[in-house]
Amino acid sequence: MASSALPIVSNADSSTCIFDSFRTAIAKKVSEALPLTIEQAYSGVDYGKKGVDFTVALPRFKLPGKLDELAAKVISKFESDDWVSSVTHDKAFLHFQLNSESLVRRVLDQVHARTHLTKSKKPEYGTNTSGKGKKVIIEYSSPNIAKSFHVGHLRSTIIGAFLSNLYESCGWEVVRMNYLGDWGTQFGLIATGFEKYGSQEELEKDAIKHLFDVYVKVNKDAEADPNVKTEAAQWFKRMEDGDESALKNWRVWRELSVKKYEEQYDRLNVHFDVYNGESMVGKEWQDKALERLNEMGLISDADGAKIVDLTKWKLQSAVVRKKDGSSIYLTRDIGGAIERYEKYKFDKMIYVVSSQQDLHLAQFFKVLELMEFPWAKTLQHVNYGLVQGMSTRKGTVVFLDQIIKEAAEVMYNQMKQNEEKFAAVEDPETTAREIGITGVKIQDMAAKRINNYTFDWSRMLSFEGDTGPYLQYAHVRLASIGRKNPQLLPLPRPELIKTESLASMPHAREIVFLLGSYPDVIKTALRTHEASGIVTFAFRLSHAISSAWETVIVKGEEDTEKARARLYMYECARDVLAAAMRLLSIRPLERM
Repeated sequence: MASSALPIVSNADSSTCIFDSFRTAIAKKVSEALPLTIEQAYSGVDYGKKGVDFTVALPRFKLPGKLDELAAKVISKFESDDWVSSVTHDKAFLHFQLNSESLVRRVLDQVHARTHLTKSKKPEYGTNTSGKGKKVIIEYSSPNIAKSFHVGHLRSTIIGAFLSNLYESCGWEVVRMNYLGDWGTQFGLIATGFEKYGSQEELEKDAIKHLFDVYVKVNKDAEADPNVKTEAAQWFKRMEDGDESALKNWRVWRELSVKKYEEQYDRLNVHFDVYNGESMVGKEWQDKALERLNEMGLISDADGAKIVDLTKWKLQSAVVRKKDGSSIYLTRDIGGAIERYEKYKFDKMIYVVSSQQDLHLAQFFKVLELMEFPWAKTLQHVNYGLVQGMSTRKGTVVFLDQIIKEAAEVMYNQMKQNEEKFAAVEDPETTAREIGITGVKIQDMAAKRINNYTFDWSRMLSFEGDTGPYLQYAHVRLASIGRKNPQLLPLPRPELIKTESLASMPHAREIVFLLGSYPDVIKTALRTHEASGIVTFAFRLSHAISSAWETVIVKGEEDTEKARARLYMYECARDVLAAAMRLLSIRPLERM
């Protein structure tokens, strides 16, 4: 078997993804047999279908000559080496199998080194530095203070947290931003209602719930008495004009609401660098934006309101200032984006907002483009579909903590059914909550984000099928192998572990191949902004591990060398599964 030094390919980085070396080895064989550069050949090496490691589709190169003749040239020159063991020709395709011993050795050693031996002392397997030196702002969650935290906000929170982790793992500097709905006429209403229904004690206990209750009551009053609305509008106008007596209470409400949200986000394993809000957008930029649009002849008057006409881009017309001169959220968004660029000089800004807002975001981006800001083209809307049927046993969900509580309770009751295992769990409440939250998140991220889905407690919290609890169970099971085989621990240094025996075991090889593909899974997710690719990977890995339990055994294997190699593989699998779960903002459990 020949050993071959590998040429350098510009966008390959085998220090973070060992599969880049295997692909380079395949590309070398193809480019030596056909009139292609190594780069051209490399771009044609794709993952194979079931049972095939990598495939090259010959038609993509548009070379002269018949496909069969081109294939024959590659096959006649082929020699197996440390990297690639065989090639077969099938119609328009060449299928390559990797050298199994080399595959197992190199993948496991890279997983181990990039998880446990990094300079940062943090696990880095799967990550890359493609975004080094770039900054992205990701705006997500963004609930309205004093209004319900609805399922749309939950989806934005889950998707935004994932995207923030994803960009960070690709080397970007990430600013996680929560843009609160903390401004607008509803605060005039609350201020009016607070005098009548407010309680300082209730406010401090749970500001989010109390302000919501006040809002509901005062809204009822407003339906019966139009004067309440007039009073509310006057109150908000005072806030907009900077009247301190009108702003004093509002500041307290905002601060207490943020504090409460922070506790809830922490339970969800989500955090923010900045709590921004509509209230923080200065008037200066809103006015400048209107002036600029006016100068460009894009503003027209309609019943005293100012309108920007975007019909020629099929985006309808958008109101930019109300009749009474107060701002509207399109203008605030425009002003806010300009201020953010001034402050952060970002390379990209992502808004994680439901697809119901597609038109609003398109109008908003278009206006900034018309205002000739060069950075306007770096703004991106990551949208998502609706969730149907989100309710608890007590009725409709209004608050985020209701969702968390319900998930935890359902899970806790389910865990109690197995008394023996339940007794072994140290902190069943926390464990139940973590599994419950995992269920909510996985149900949300399992399909493409644009799809609508129906919220289903029983399906989501089941241990059967591709669910969050099943994923936690797969991780816990891997974590228990070491505990059940203390005689093998600590494992010797990787170079002292003989991994050859794994190469001939199909189940073990399948697991290792999946582990090797993880860095590519991350790159794809960055391109598509889809969490579902990571979720699918985590389930494929869990299924492959589950299939291996019976044949690739550790406990009961008499040959210590073989048992060690298998434990090493399972430990690496656990590291990668945990990395994928953390990327999805899920905390992997050790026991359950």
